[in-house]
Amino acid sequence: MNLDEVVLGNLYRVSRVHSPKGAPQIKGQLEDIGFLPGEQVAVLRKGLLGKGPYMVRVGASTFALRESEARMISVESLAHV
Repeated sequence: MNLDEVVLGNLYRVSRVHSPKGAPQIKGQLEDIGFLPGEQVAVLRKGLLGKGPYMVRVGASTFALRESEARMISVESLAHV
């Protein structure tokens, strides 16, 4: 599943960051701020009507992500790891 599909507040583990066609630098930017395979992540809040921006905690840092960026991050539930 992708980060835009998770249950608010639950812990997940990043499994992969996908590179969008035509904008491979976005993958690198997400990895630079901590979205790396194996890192714990949780979506703390979603914007109006469940859309972005999303408030996301990865490791000890908190970031705002667009819905399109959250969709690029594959995660797995820690309950299934």
